[in-house]
Amino acid sequence: MLESLVNLVSYPLTFFNCLTFLCCPYTLTVSRNAALQGVFGGGETPKPLKTGTTIAGVVFKDGVVLGADTRATSSEVVADKMCAKIHYIAPNIYCCGAGTAADTERTTDLLSSNLSIFSLNSGRNPRVVMAVNILQDMLYRYHGQIGANLILGGVDCTGNHLYKLGPYGSVDKMPYLAMGSGDLAALGILEDGFKPDMELEKAKQLVQVAIHAGIMSDLASGNNIDICVITREGVDYIRPYQESEFKDNRKMRYKYRPGTTPVLTEKVIPLKLEVVKETVQWMDTA
Repeated sequence: MLESLVNLVSYPLTFFNCLTFLCCPYTLTVSRNAALQGVFGGGETPKPLKTGTTIAGVVFKDGVVLGADTRATSSEVVADKMCAKIHYIAPNIYCCGAGTAADTERTTDLLSSNLSIFSLNSGRNPRVVMAVNILQDMLYRYHGQIGANLILGGVDCTGNHLYKLGPYGSVDKMPYLAMGSGDLAALGILEDGFKPDMELEKAKQLVQVAIHAGIMSDLASGNNIDICVITREGVDYIRPYQESEFKDNRKMRYKYRPGTTPVLTEKVIPLKLEVVKETVQWMDTA
């Protein structure tokens, strides 16, 4: 089987090595995937598991605030309730990861190692844009095969920076960001509450409320909230910043009086039951 697999992937990488077009019937067949299934016994290709996360970041007056939940899911299963999603990159740079946990951890570890070598050679902290360029080249090289959605924030000699990187290498720079399966609810909070040149406590509260909104609207996000504050004076990584293992209080009772909903039609169907007689026998204890 190993020889068959080597022969299959030993050809030069071309578009037709992956896809084969049949122009007459106007169909598209994935010949390479079908060949791989034949090599491995004809089984179905494993389907990816669903993941979920809520991460966010805000630029305030003196630095950057990053936040994330701590729930790691594997489809419908909560795999880890205390997953650290805010990763160390450099003394002045941290990164939040959403997507495949292994990809985000190994990608940030590799970036941290490269920047550590740069710091040892140059004797100074790296700039945030340097980390962004390394991540962008790495993610684009694999064309989305690395399931990492990243929010990278840091402070350097040029100011406070917050970037968003997609798995295909796309980059956006914004004053506030949110990613993950709960990003829609988090972005609504950030858009409503963000103001330029915010104070530290206001920025921390905004990120905390945004992550909490993502947790309450997304089953794949939950448990605790971690906060990381990056300034020129240093880094304050608060883990956990808030425990979110609680339910929101209901604002009203959802029990209605009989007759509130009008009955338009009524149909009674008799239930046929089969009566079975059982005979009880006393156990002989003699």
